[in-house]
Amino acid sequence: MSSIYSEEYQLVIKSLRDARVKRGITQQQLAQAMGRPQSFIAKIESGERRLDVIEFAHVAQLLGVEPAPLLKGVVGKLEQL
Repeated sequence: MSSIYSEEYQLVIKSLRDARVKRGITQQQLAQAMGRPQSFIAKIESGERRLDVIEFAHVAQLLGVEPAPLLKGVVGKLEQL
């Protein structure tokens, strides 16, 4: 269940990526706002690297995404299993 390949985790990453693209923010811009290299964001979005909860909250804040509704959707999906 803790895999970066789980359906639930992929849903979170897709939601964050979609929010980034919708706002016209590049991987480079997001990475700079976090004080990280562009490859950090690329690895997260490609599934090479897992976000921890603090990083998730920071990315969500920078993208203007409310973390609670996003995670609630994941919890709802888990309840269906």
